[in-house]
Amino acid sequence: MRICLIEPFYTGSHKRWADELVTRSRHDIDILSLPGRHWKWRMHGAAITLADEFASRNQSYDLILASDMLDLTVFLSLLRREISHIPVAFYFHENQLLYPWSPRDADTKKGRDFHYAFINYTSALAADKLFFNSDYHRTAFLAALPEFLDRYPDFNNKETVLQLESKSQTLWLGMDLKAFDAHRLPNRGAQSDRPLIVWNHRWEYDKNPIGFFRILYQLVDRGIEFDLALLGESFEEAPPYFVEAKERLGSRIVHYGIAKAFSDYANWLWQADIALVTSNQDFFGGSVVEAIYCGCHLIIPNRLAYPDHIDTDQNQSNFYESETDAVDLLEKWIKSKAWKKPSTLSKSVRRYDWSNQIEHYDEEFETLAGISK
Repeated sequence: MRICLIEPFYTGSHKRWADELVTRSRHDIDILSLPGRHWKWRMHGAAITLADEFASRNQSYDLILASDMLDLTVFLSLLRREISHIPVAFYFHENQLLYPWSPRDADTKKGRDFHYAFINYTSALAADKLFFNSDYHRTAFLAALPEFLDRYPDFNNKETVLQLESKSQTLWLGMDLKAFDAHRLPNRGAQSDRPLIVWNHRWEYDKNPIGFFRILYQLVDRGIEFDLALLGESFEEAPPYFVEAKERLGSRIVHYGIAKAFSDYANWLWQADIALVTSNQDFFGGSVVEAIYCGCHLIIPNRLAYPDHIDTDQNQSNFYESETDAVDLLEKWIKSKAWKKPSTLSKSVRRYDWSNQIEHYDEEFETLAGISK
């Protein structure tokens, strides 16, 4: 079976997922991509460029698998003669209907442009199958559509929500979690009286670093001792709240900036004792899953995709409802030295490793293409 995977934003987690899928699937998968930059232009123009590239390859495919950064309606219209017989799946890593925009984005000051969400909506209508990377993502997107369509003056087609629901399915994000095993180190809890708190997300607005630092500043005010590793992809010029944190937290920061080698990143996660999460957006939360897998104790908001990963009823001491609640919870974890005990959460996320996911992917692709093993 031959599959064309179309990724207009081929960088970061999108690239990693695509590359890993190619190497693990039993099917032949070709990647058709553009560099991961200028995301708004990719959602507008990539379909034209990639349709031309697709046609020039003159390759026969059994299935087309496109990511949410593609305007699928434009792509299909430009290739209507060549690919009308090929089933099309659409994979939602994220969606622009629910994605929070940074106030630093110039378009935010003019009032949010919902056209990008509309591209996701019409692309979903055009696809034969919709895959979402988590249960939360699938249910949240479908639940938000009626209110979104109500924004339009008439003929708002709300009946299409049921059509989309009928062809929607969760296909959990596959991850190479076993790659972390070769870099395993003991958590610092066995050697230190100060827990190592880790941030391992992008240094961007949707991950809510401002809230993260507010919580840590309150810990400092309460006299709670800790060390901090600030990992994750950053800008050429660090956002002002990271610069402020570097000054205010001083020697507590034992690492500041991206870990350029995977081995370094993995080592920091294995050493860390607590992963404090404050994100306003995580449709799946790969960095959170990585921290769980590497033995970090979680202090995490009871929202987004996180309850998909660990059971809230059985792990109530890991979830918080507000920033004040998070500060209290952290203080309790640190003072009680509960962070020194090995975490038992990692077993809950092992199911996301490709060794446990790839068979589901291949079977779904075969079913959609009408091909039996």
